[in-house]
Amino acid sequence: MNITFDSLQLKSPFYTEEHQQWREQLRKFVEKEIMPFIDDWEEAGEVPLDLWPKAANIGLLQLGFPEQYGGISEGIDIFHTIVSSEELARCGATGISSSLTVHGIGLPPVANYGSEAMKEEVVTSVLAGEKRISLGITEPGAGSDVAGISCSAKREGDYYIVNGSKTFISGGMRADWLTTAVRTGDAGVGGISLLLIPMDLDGVSRTKLDKKQGWWCSDTATIYFDNVKVPAANIIGEENQGFLPIVHNFNSERIGIIALSLASAKVCMEEAAQWAVERKTFGKPLSKHQVIRHKFAEMLKRINATQAYMDMCAWQIQNNCLKIEDISMAKVQATETMEFCAREAMQIMGGISYMRGCKTERIYREVRVMAIGGGSEEIMRDLTSRQLGL
Repeated sequence: MNITFDSLQLKSPFYTEEHQQWREQLRKFVEKEIMPFIDDWEEAGEVPLDLWPKAANIGLLQLGFPEQYGGISEGIDIFHTIVSSEELARCGATGISSSLTVHGIGLPPVANYGSEAMKEEVVTSVLAGEKRISLGITEPGAGSDVAGISCSAKREGDYYIVNGSKTFISGGMRADWLTTAVRTGDAGVGGISLLLIPMDLDGVSRTKLDKKQGWWCSDTATIYFDNVKVPAANIIGEENQGFLPIVHNFNSERIGIIALSLASAKVCMEEAAQWAVERKTFGKPLSKHQVIRHKFAEMLKRINATQAYMDMCAWQIQNNCLKIEDISMAKVQATETMEFCAREAMQIMGGISYMRGCKTERIYREVRVMAIGGGSEEIMRDLTSRQLGL
């Protein structure tokens, strides 16, 4: 049996013929519109804007959003979104997801808690690929500690006056709107609100963060707010009630990170297997050395365990019975598996894995952003221990 991305897919009762059809459709899109160009986009530091309408044309952007605003929701479940993350990750650059589908974390608060006028304007244009939206939570002094944000929004008549900054914002340089966590009340989680801020308002400025270890094709920004006058109608949900929508958003973000990490591990194993079969050392293929074969066995063990954990978490989300400790530990499991497989693949391939153009080289650089983003491994472990009552 040849080791391929598809052969590494653990048989699962959760994936139907409809999921497979979506995988095949999306794979054609990725192989035509992304794979031939991803190396150039990585070097350029951004994805071309015409990719968004193309992604909308096949339904990628609309997946899981309400149909009355241009989304595709009938017959769609969380396993369709997992398939989407996996297929995008096949190109060996998870930065494409953090750019092209960043609306997956920026748009749900608007779609779920925003006003009708907000949904009509924002959701429809984003899903059509005409506009872009990002999520602004992290600040220079607050990341995983959401309760510690200090970016302020003070009510003055029909407006909020916003001051502060956000950093490490994926898609931030080209976002038309930012779903922004702001402090409207007292310290702690009870004083946080979500505010939709148009990025063309006076007082908004951005700095590109382009000296990154990985995710080169994903435009990343620090965004500054200097007495920005935002209409009070742009509040998402109720004032001082923004923490819960943020927490709910984390679950979908984390399942996406899990799927991307798992798929990246599979890409590493596939690439290493191709090399091991072709490369000869000491008179025989590299794959015939026992120490190398054991590396592949260990990679497979971790990949299968991660997929089983991911699928069960997805099932829990779909059935409204998610345990926070499960998705927290599944994220840790997934990023550790990605890291392990990237390391072992590099050991197998040797010097070639250190060169640009090798998928594993890029994946190895992207391990840490996956492990830290959406809640670091340390935060996930601490959250789990508290859920256990310790």
